[in-house]
Amino acid sequence: MNYLIILILTTGAIIGGFAVFFVKKDHPQRLKLILAFSGAYLFAITVLHLLPDVYQGHNHEVGLFILGGFILQILLEQFSDGIEHGHIHKHSHQKSFPWGIMLSLSLHAFLEGMPIAAANNQELVLGIAIHHIPAAFALGSVLLSNHISKQTTSILLVVFALMSPFGYLFSFSLKNGAFLGEYYSSIMGIVIGIFLHISTTILFESTVDHRFTLKKTLAVSLGIILALVGYFLH
Repeated sequence: MNYLIILILTTGAIIGGFAVFFVKKDHPQRLKLILAFSGAYLFAITVLHLLPDVYQGHNHEVGLFILGGFILQILLEQFSDGIEHGHIHKHSHQKSFPWGIMLSLSLHAFLEGMPIAAANNQELVLGIAIHHIPAAFALGSVLLSNHISKQTTSILLVVFALMSPFGYLFSFSLKNGAFLGEYYSSIMGIVIGIFLHISTTILFESTVDHRFTLKKTLAVSLGIILALVGYFLH
């Protein structure tokens, strides 16, 4: 078990989530740039690392699981309102707890953490951590806008931050991750499908009219460059 992986996975969501108490949400430009960066990085590591790795075993049926992961993400967003890719929808008139958002987002994060035990993929760990920064920020914003207290919101943000580490620990505890030898390609295929949906949605919806401004182009370029650095160093 790698405690550094647990720390990295938890830190990204904690930083993004608790930033909601300090960052003014009526100026979302910085969040959009973080989204563009994380979307580009997520897409790049999927293409450069995850897809080649999952097809290396010549299991061409993995495409079915990639498509399944893509569809699963669409279904999850029916309950999460797109928080996975940083969408913030305020519902100030509501006073009920957003169970659908919390549960679907937690399941999403848990699934993302599962393949790490078998792959021990540094790029995947960093990609999940970066991706959870805007997601946790959006989650915190939605909770506060639903009149959830700051104390309860803080607890729920910690719960969300622990879901990917729980996914990692769960798969690791089952024979030290060995059980994923048979199911690794299928699980990773689902995660790839989720990543493809999230990253492309971020890239095309993080600005008005899907236009790439200079700042967004720079943020996207930085995300791709970081992924390429990891690719060539690897």
